[in-house]
Amino acid sequence: MDSSLATTDSANPSPPHHRARRAAWGSFAGAVVDWYDFLLYGITAALVFNSEFFPRVDPAMGTLAAFATFGVGFLFRPLGGIIFGHFGDRLGRKRMLMMTVWIMGLATACIGILPSFSTIGWWAPALLVTLRALQGFAVGGEWGGAALLAVESAPAGKKAFYSSGVQVGYGVGLLLSTGLVSLISSLTTNAQFLSWGWRLPFLFSIVLVLGALWIRNGMEESAEFEHARKQQPTEGKKRLPVFEALIRHPGAFGKIIALRLCELLTMYIVTAFALNYSTQNLGLPRELFLNIGLLVGGLSCLTIPLFAWLADRYGRRRVYITGALLGAASAFPFFMALEARSVAGVVIFSLLLANIAHDMVVCVQQPMFTELFGAGYRYSGAGVGYQVASVVGGGFTPFIAAALVTFSGGAWHSVAVYLLCGCLISAVTAMVMKTPTPGSR
Repeated sequence: MDSSLATTDSANPSPPHHRARRAAWGSFAGAVVDWYDFLLYGITAALVFNSEFFPRVDPAMGTLAAFATFGVGFLFRPLGGIIFGHFGDRLGRKRMLMMTVWIMGLATACIGILPSFSTIGWWAPALLVTLRALQGFAVGGEWGGAALLAVESAPAGKKAFYSSGVQVGYGVGLLLSTGLVSLISSLTTNAQFLSWGWRLPFLFSIVLVLGALWIRNGMEESAEFEHARKQQPTEGKKRLPVFEALIRHPGAFGKIIALRLCELLTMYIVTAFALNYSTQNLGLPRELFLNIGLLVGGLSCLTIPLFAWLADRYGRRRVYITGALLGAASAFPFFMALEARSVAGVVIFSLLLANIAHDMVVCVQQPMFTELFGAGYRYSGAGVGYQVASVVGGGFTPFIAAALVTFSGGAWHSVAVYLLCGCLISAVTAMVMKTPTPGSR
């Protein structure tokens, strides 16, 4: 094992608390922007894009096409992880984090003014895919840098808690994106919403970008990164950081993919797939899952830091495994509640999946994943591993789930099995990991 893995906390045992707080807030602010933009696309794809950008195909195929464009963003996330990771390991985390916010905000605003199929024909879906690719590229570089800056600047023994803002940003982004869509949906007619109402949340991204840039401008570079760079020889490196990570820790990438399955499947099945499935197959109002998304986003601002604090105190692995097993146990009950059209049951099991299972596994990922790699190639290793996992387990989850329903004649059982298996794979992976990361038990 690389010595830098075992001494992650010792390289900078007591970073100044003001630096840690600034890093945590900066990571949080950028995460809000990136996840607001990224999740807004998934919500809108479930409601609008099949009719606005793919109107000349069968409704079921239009839904699949809309979810396929959702998945395109995930395909470009590893590329963002590689490029931003490379320069982040060479030039610093802060510079890359300023760029990711700019790219994400501009791509999202452009989606808000993109003409529909009725105006420019097939150019509309082509440009939509291009802008979605830019979103994926930006968010691909965001997580690694934000997580690293927070983890490397955090006090020893509090890394999960201080870095949890990266994931709380996800919850706030979900809250804002779902909240705005829900608000506009309630204030407009269906025709108005499909015509122009859906565009307003995309344009609102500009406001969030300006706020995030202002906060991040006050951040300092990671002290641990500066320490590691001073220890490096002045001669040129033999290998690129991403290759260094692959060669030194090849198994770490497989672990990250397996460990992220529970997180990705629980969240995207509840917030993206179920929204489409419940409205088109069960005739439920779209406001149901939009309101569930609001509740999930709001509660995550409390549950993620709480679970992160518990993980620092009682062990990351214990918290993680508990969450993954709860996700597996909730898979079939969630869909049974949907089929029964039980609003109370749907809400309860949505929260079990998205606020308990999801938040328990996601709150420990920042230190768990970044500490698998040495400081000199950590942005590349953790960032690329995280984004490859997003492609495997997240980007096409709504598409795969919708395809399973379509090919099974509308039945949900295969989707429940899909969710169950993903959660179990994550739980088993955490149980059998031979080399615990610092702080895991």
